[in-house]
Formats: sequence, structure tokens, C-alpha cells
Amino acid sequence: MSDGPGGIVTSRSSPVRVALALGSGGARGYAHIGVVEALRERGYDIVGIAGSSMGALVGGLQAAGRIDEFADWAKSLTQRTILRLLDPSISAAGVLRAEKILVAVRDILGPVTIEQLSIPYTAVATDLLTGKSVWFQRGPLDEAIRASIAIPGVIAPHEIEGRLLADGGILDPLPMAPLAAVKADLTIAVSLNGSEAIASRAEEPSVTVEWLNRMVRNTSALLDTTAVRSLLDRPTARAVLSRFGSEDADGEQPDGIPDSADNANDIRAPTEVPKLGSFEVMNRTIDIAQSALARHTLAAYPPDLLIEVPRSTCRSLEFHRAAEVIAAGRALAEQALDTLEMNVDEPAAQAIEG
Repeated sequence: MSDGPGGIVTSRSSPVRVALALGSGGARGYAHIGVVEALRERGYDIVGIAGSSMGALVGGLQAAGRIDEFADWAKSLTQRTILRLLDPSISAAGVLRAEKILVAVRDILGPVTIEQLSIPYTAVATDLLTGKSVWFQRGPLDEAIRASIAIPGVIAPHEIEGRLLADGGILDPLPMAPLAAVKADLTIAVSLNGSEAIASRAEEPSVTVEWLNRMVRNTSALLDTTAVRSLLDRPTARAVLSRFGSEDADGEQPDGIPDSADNANDIRAPTEVPKLGSFEVMNRTIDIAQSALARHTLAAYPPDLLIEVPRSTCRSLEFHRAAEVIAAGRALAEQALDTLEMNVDEPAAQAIEG
């Protein structure tokens, strides 16, 4: 017998091998970093990773040994910096080009292929033409990540070898199946679609909102107002503005939408039904569909441990909140691992007493 992860006595003399499934969920994916940190500090050995969208990004960085460098960089980002990196552009395929942020990620990763990674890794994307999931298990790591993070209607799809690829979370928000072949003692799934709130936070003045509104006003001065309005009334543009919590050029919430229920400060009477605009309905529809898909996946491939990050942790495009979301993921992981380790060690303790 020896001291195991977290200082708890276990019957294992070698590190517990973990296969990790990292789900999709935009900026909430920073929580994956906190989960990885908790696992490493307790001596777990991550031997396989599969990820969709932000899960593919964080998983790839961990597999390449660059996750600490990325975490430090992410914590330094401000709202204004995020907007410039996401490179907003009203277009048919996506409102955000996101190439600048991929350049930054490539600088951190370096020229590495999936085959060169020290552990098995799978990035999941969705082929928009065939309607099927695509698993990246070879080829350039940055290309696999770029394909997997293309959020529908927000970040433009990525074309590779005649395939038009988008966010892996469309069909597989919690990719468990790729881990079936990984030799591990423990399978852990991290879902970013949990329903319970963890904490409230005061609403802060948004530099992002001011930046977007200024961009709208400047554009309106250059182009015909009616034409600009028609562009901003597109579902893709409205969805992005609402995800940032932005107001339109007249200072009103898009489509008359009150601040979403994801805002912890939105206090309503318990019996009041929230009034949702069309684009808030669209966003919630995506969340509900992904939660349902994740439940089906978990039923088919049940993990040994499920860690759920609440949707209320942050909005999907609040990438400037890295520090607090990483901390939230770490706290959730530590709580889950404490429970797991206590349950695992109880039979061993009983055997010793007997």
C-alpha cells in the first residue's frame, strides 16, 4: 500500500492511467485546463485524449505539452484583445474569421503533427456536406483544431481535402467513442453543458460591447443605413452580438431580447416565464440539442467519472475570463476526484481492518 493521488491511501503502486474526453462549449472550455491541472497535481497519468471544439484545442495543447504556456497566454487576454483576435467580419459563412487566434495557437504549438504526440489524440469535427463526424488522428495538429472549433454561424467552416468542416460539437459534443481503444484504468468525461449554477458575478462594464457598437456606428457612416441594418439583422450577426452581451447601434438589446438567463444578475420572480427573442431561442436550442446528444453518448459509452461544468459559468464567447473559468474547472475536478478516491479506497480500508 502507498499514498496515492491527493494523499489518499490506495492499492495502486503506479500512476492511474486516465483517458480524457473533453466536450464542446466555447469559452467554458477553459475549465478543461483546470481539470487537467487537478489530474496532474494528483499524479494521474493522462494516456489518451479526445476533444470536440474547445475540448480539441485544450486536449491538443495538453498532448503537445504546451498547455501551461497557453494558459498563461489566455489569462493575459482582455476583452479588446479577444475581439481583435477573433477578427469580426459580417459574412455569409461566419461572423468571426478567428485566423488571428489560430496564428497565436500555432506559435505556441509549433509545427507538430498528431502522429508526433506522445499520447493518442483525436480531434472531432463535423463534415457539413455529408453530415458525419470526422475524427482527426493524423496530420497537422493545428489543422485538426481549426476544423473542430468552427462554431456554426460564428466561425467560418474550414475546408480540408474537399471537405467542409465545422465544430465537432454539432454531432459529438462529448466524444467518448474515440477513447474505446485507449488502454486506461479510468475514463473521465468533462461536459460543458451542466445545468446548475456555481456562483453569481456582478455585471461589469463591457469594453467588448463598446467596441462592437463603435464598429456598427462607423460602418453605418460609410454605408447605407438600410444595408447595414440588413447585415446586422442576419441570424449569424445577431447571435454573435448577443453572445458577447452586446447592444445594437441604438443601444437596445438585439431583437428586443432581455439579458439571457445565463446572466447571474437576471433576477426574476420564480413564477415569471422569461421572454426570449428569436436568437436567444436559437442559442438555447443548440444547447439543448447538444445536451441531448451528450446524454446519448454517455448512455452508450459511460465514463468512470463525469465532471459537469455549468452553462452559467460563462457565456460561450467570453474568452477574456480564462483565469476564473480555469479555477472553476479545477474546483469541480478536485471535488469529483475527492469523491471518486474516497469511494475507491473504502473497500481497501475495510479489507485492512478485517
